[in-house]
Amino acid sequence: MTIDIDVAKRRGDRLIAARFTAGPGLTALFGPSGAGKTSLLDMVAGLLRPDRGHIRVSTRTLFGDGIDLPPEARRVGYVFQDGRLFPHRRVRANLLYGVKLAPPASRWMSLDEATSFLGIGHLLDRWPGSLSGGEAQRIAIGRALLAGPEILLMDEPLSSLDAARRGDIMTVIERIRDDLKLPILYVSHDRDEVDRLATKVIALDG
Repeated sequence: MTIDIDVAKRRGDRLIAARFTAGPGLTALFGPSGAGKTSLLDMVAGLLRPDRGHIRVSTRTLFGDGIDLPPEARRVGYVFQDGRLFPHRRVRANLLYGVKLAPPASRWMSLDEATSFLGIGHLLDRWPGSLSGGEAQRIAIGRALLAGPEILLMDEPLSSLDAARRGDIMTVIERIRDDLKLPILYVSHDRDEVDRLATKVIALDG
């Protein structure tokens, strides 16, 4: 599966522009703060509209040529920096929210499979506020996988974690990359993180 991106977006006095293709594996968008890394993910997810260009995943056009699919139709999973779990829903309900986002024909992972893969079965009845940072990020990853994505976007998912939990979540990301074979666009400004996880690096300098 190929991800083909050629977009530009002006935000105030900044022009955010990128053109690249990415295949299987983890493609890291690497660069300093303010380079437009998160804005680029938001464009792929349909949360920010480019001024011009195209975004294609395999044979599907998400944006361009008169097409601008809504986020729920893009089959893109998004793991945010802060997790963004629903605090008023237990872990099971947070995960099932991902399932509800995917039409039945698009689902390729069940709740039982996700909890086994991520080792989170013992957390299903917990409230998000009672989770550690690493546990919360596993739940956020599970919710994204259960939405039946063709690609996964990850925006600095390790930035709020301590060293031990960072290593734990990096192992999870490696398993998604290697075992699930799910293409990942991954934002980071941490060189060590990128060196360990990335199969391709796109440098953004703003």
